[in-house]
Amino acid sequence: MKGFKIFNFIVIIVSTALFPNYAKANQMTIIDSNLSAKEKSIITIASLTAKGDLVKLKLALNIGLEAGLTVNEVKEVLVHTYAYCGFPRSIRGLQIFMEVLNERKAKGIIDEPGKEASPIKEEGNKYERGKNILEQLTKTPQSDTLTGYSAFAPVIDTFLKEHLFAAIFERDILTYTQRELVTISVISTIGNAEPMLKGHLSISLNVGISPEQLKEFIDVIKPIIGKKKTKAAKEVVNEVLKNR
Repeated sequence: MKGFKIFNFIVIIVSTALFPNYAKANQMTIIDSNLSAKEKSIITIASLTAKGDLVKLKLALNIGLEAGLTVNEVKEVLVHTYAYCGFPRSIRGLQIFMEVLNERKAKGIIDEPGKEASPIKEEGNKYERGKNILEQLTKTPQSDTLTGYSAFAPVIDTFLKEHLFAAIFERDILTYTQRELVTISVISTIGNAEPMLKGHLSISLNVGISPEQLKEFIDVIKPIIGKKKTKAAKEVVNEVLKNR
C-alpha cells in the first residue's frame, strides 16, 4: 500500500512536468467537469498513440488506469486507433501498454482486467451490418449508389462497411461514445483530414457527446497536438456546432 501511494505521488509530479496544464485542469474538473476523467484519458491515450509520443503515452496510460479504465478498455482504445492511424502506431501503443502493466505489477499494483469482448453474431451480410451501424451513427439512410471516393474506389467502401463499422464498431468493450472520442482524437492529431473530422464530430453529437464536451475536448487535446492543429480542429468543431 505504501508503494502504491508513492507511485501515485510520482505520477502526479511527472504529470505536472510533462503536461503543464494537467494539474490546473484537474482542479478545474473537480468544480465543473463535462468530460469524465476516464473520457479525458481516452482522448489523451488515443492522441498520444497517433502522435507516436511514447514517453508521454506511458504516463497517460498510468493515469488512465488510475482514472478507472480497465486493462481491456485501454487495449480496445489502442486497437481502435489502428483504423485511423495505422498498425505501426497502434502496435507500438500496445507494446508500451504491456511495459506499463509489467512495471505496475512489479510495484504490487493489480489492475482491473475488465470484461472481455462478447462474440460478434455473424448473422447476415457483413457489408449490410456495417451499413446499418453507419446509419445508426450518422442518423442518415445510406444510399445503395456509391458516390465520391467510394465510387472512385469501391473497395474502400467495402473495407469501411465490413471492417471498420462491422468488425470494429460491433465490438462491445467500448461504447459508441467512447469510440468516437478515440476517433476524433486520432483524426485531430494526424491533421489535414477535416472532412472526416467533420463527419465524426457530427456522429459524436449523435451518440451523446454534448457541444460543451466537444469544446472541452479541444482543451484536452491542445497540449498534445499544438496550436496549428488545435486551431484547425477548433474551426471544424465550431462549424459543426453552428450548423447543428
